[in-house]
Amino acid sequence: MTLETLASNDLPNFLIYDTINATQALQTNYPSNTCILLGNAELEASPASLVCVPPANTMMAGSTTAAVAPTVVQSRRKRRRRVRTCKNKEDAESQRMTHIAVERNRRRQMNEYLAVLRSLMPDSYIQRGDQASIVGGAIDFVKELEQLLQSLEAQKRALVQKQKTTNPTIDPNNNGSKLDIESPPFAQFFSYPQYIWCHAPRDCPVPAEHQQSAIADIEVTLIETHANIRIMSPRRPGQLLKMVAGLQTLRLTILHLNVTAMDAMALYSLSVKVEEGCNLTTVDDIAAAVHHILSLIEAEMVALNP
Repeated sequence: MTLETLASNDLPNFLIYDTINATQALQTNYPSNTCILLGNAELEASPASLVCVPPANTMMAGSTTAAVAPTVVQSRRKRRRRVRTCKNKEDAESQRMTHIAVERNRRRQMNEYLAVLRSLMPDSYIQRGDQASIVGGAIDFVKELEQLLQSLEAQKRALVQKQKTTNPTIDPNNNGSKLDIESPPFAQFFSYPQYIWCHAPRDCPVPAEHQQSAIADIEVTLIETHANIRIMSPRRPGQLLKMVAGLQTLRLTILHLNVTAMDAMALYSLSVKVEEGCNLTTVDDIAAAVHHILSLIEAEMVALNP
């Protein structure tokens, strides 16, 4: 093969690999993976394309030269950058203005409702004009109204029983209708008690043997960490004090307490807060704990008065 043939443009590029020179190059200046290249005008115009021959494919014949077909290695493609979707400035500004308008409307409604709530309460329940004082005074006012309603119901029932002794069939204030005193007292304060002594759940009659299984009517409602407990039970000496102490032991902090007594029965209405560390997390757990406290009180009373 002559040099004129090698210099021809009709042939592809070749790697001229001389045995002696290559050995010297590898021993002196170049690493083991170095390729010696001969390029034509197209190679010089396209530096991104390389002609590379791995050593395993190299052909050698004594001191003569050998030619090996080139392998074209394409350059790495540029990674496509993800175009981040940016909100339009107008859309962002519109969303911000909408949020401001909604928040302003909410505050306006809250202030109006607080003003109405404050106007419905006596001034003695409002210590300051801030929102927390208004809401706290409203809670106290509602609890006092509940106590008044329970007291009025007890007075009404006592009056009806007195009228029944004089005229067992006719009620002069009800146009000759029969007296309705068959329902247990304070029935309107119990909807679905967990423990039944006198009050059956509404629209759900309970057999008499089931009614005697509990020592009190106990109903518990729970919203987040605040529970409302209503207890209807016979009056026992020291029952209220022992019940409050038992609830405190269970990490149930009493916030409000109303007691209404009628004859030999008592109605307890308690608002409690479930503190951290309390193991009572459901209405059934709280009702069972209250029932257990009342059972211990009754057992102690029976032991003292056999």
